[in-house]
Amino acid sequence: MLFVVLLLVLAALGLLVPALTTSDNIWAWSSVGASVLAALVLAWDWWRRRPGDPAADAQSVDQLAAEDDQRVVEPAVADTPPADEEPPEEDTDAADLLVVADLVDEVRVLDERPRYHLSSCSWLAGRPTVGLPVQEARQLQFTPCALCSPDSTLVSRHRARPRDASS
Repeated sequence: MLFVVLLLVLAALGLLVPALTTSDNIWAWSSVGASVLAALVLAWDWWRRRPGDPAADAQSVDQLAAEDDQRVVEPAVADTPPADEEPPEEDTDAADLLVVADLVDEVRVLDERPRYHLSSCSWLAGRPTVGLPVQEARQLQFTPCALCSPDSTLVSRHRARPRDASS
């Protein structure tokens, strides 16, 4: 409906140009007529869609249902983001952060990328990486990858290790 209004407004502007360049009043009145017609179409559309109108609400529900039926569902792709996109950041628990800050287990980083990963991360496939202790990666402001969840994996490994009798 707004497309029709846009066309009418453009027609009114187009009719205004000859009205201003000639002394013929018919162009001016035609421009005014197109503008009034655009206003009437807008008012009719508003009246047809006014809130609280049960007929309009039912029509809206039917239109939404029809749009849902016509919507194409894309099959789910792998969780790995495209090569040019960075994977999301893992949400790390505060208690786990304290443990990670003291760990020296190796994680993998990519040059010019903000995330650190486990060596088994699917996002790293075929990319040149550098190994760093997780403690150093954190100090260098790298953040954990949500795909391979290095923080939770390293913390669970750390907690599963047997404790020395001397400590």
